[in-house]
This record gives sequence, structure tokens and C-alpha cells, in this order.
Amino acid sequence: MSNGSSTKQTWTSTQAYILSVICLLLGLAIGYLLRGSAGPAQAPAAAQAQAQAPETAAQPSPEQLKRMADAQAAPLLLQLKTDPNNAQLLASVGNLYYDAQQYRDAIAYYQRALNLEPRNADVRTDMGTAYFYLGDPDRALSEFDTALKSSPDHANTLFNMGMVRWQGKMDIKGAVAAWQKLLDTNPSYPNRDRVQELINQAEQHSNIKPGQKTGTPAM
Repeated sequence: MSNGSSTKQTWTSTQAYILSVICLLLGLAIGYLLRGSAGPAQAPAAAQAQAQAPETAAQPSPEQLKRMADAQAAPLLLQLKTDPNNAQLLASVGNLYYDAQQYRDAIAYYQRALNLEPRNADVRTDMGTAYFYLGDPDRALSEFDTALKSSPDHANTLFNMGMVRWQGKMDIKGAVAAWQKLLDTNPSYPNRDRVQELINQAEQHSNIKPGQKTGTPAM
């Protein structure tokens, strides 16, 4: 609020940048990273908990989500006892924990799967994304780079790389490059319009450096 004052405050580029990102992500509803591989047949623990809870109930706690993921993973873990080198099974367990936001557990199973199939771009992308959600964008980008060495056109890897470069590193040029490559190499990508809008929004800030003053007034 202005409290009656007609003086306009000058925003730093960082403030303007953060607001634009928030508005963009809320408007497009894709301010999240994509899981690269298909999940198991059952619904993820987080989705089940939200579907079962009344609208007025609080969101499930991490402990509740972990218990649900543990219950869903139990039959797969039994199979792993007799088939411990089944990379697909290991990745499926990782997916369960990923969807329940138990990212450390997910990474442990993704890593075991990758020890068996190191060129699996889906699983490596998921592991990189889990690292991002744990607050490690550099490790996430490293995993994405590795995934792209074996699958240069992997759509979800390129999408997530763009999001991490933007959200995690404020690397607008790198984000745009990843998204543009996604569009150039995946002509049938189903969310092309959304990605193009991300590019357009990011390019509006391509010449702004953190801390640089802008003429945009505060509201």
C-alpha cells in the first residue's frame, strides 16, 4: 500500500525478477519439475493422501507420506529380495518415494538402478530432480548433463534443466537454451506453448543483472 504517498519506489532487478517468476509459475501452473519415468500402476502416496483427506484437513505430513510410500513399496521390496539386480524394479521403488516427496530414499533406489543401467536417462533425470528438491541445484544439473550425453533430446531432462537453471541458478541464458533445444528437437512436445511462454518471460529479463536498478515501480 502507498499510505497516500505518490512517490514510486525503485525495485532492484532481483525483486522484479522474483515477482515475475512467482507470477509466471502461478499463471502457467508448471512451476514444478517433471518426473522423467512413468510411475507404477498405483497412485502416488501424496496423491492418495490428498484424495482421501477431507478438503478442510491439513496436508499430510512428511511422516505420513513416508508411511504410505513404505506401504506401497513393500510388495516391490519383497520382489527385490529375490531379484536384487532388477533395475526397473529399483526405479519403480524410487518413483514411489519420489512421488511421496521422500527424495533421499528415492535417490538411494535411483542410484542402485543406475549402477545397473547408467545410460537410463529417465532415471537419471528423476535422480537429478530429487537432488534439486533437496536444495542441490548443482548436483541436479550435473545429473542432467550426464543424462543428455546418452539421450541428447530427452524432453523432460531439457525441461527440468531449464527450470533448475532459472529457479536454482538464476541462469536465464542457460534456461532459455535448454528450453529452446527442447522445442527444436521435440517437434511434437505436448506442452510447446507453455515452454514458449517460459522462454518469452525469461527473455524479458535476459539483460538484467542481480542488484541492477530498474524503472519498475513497487506496487
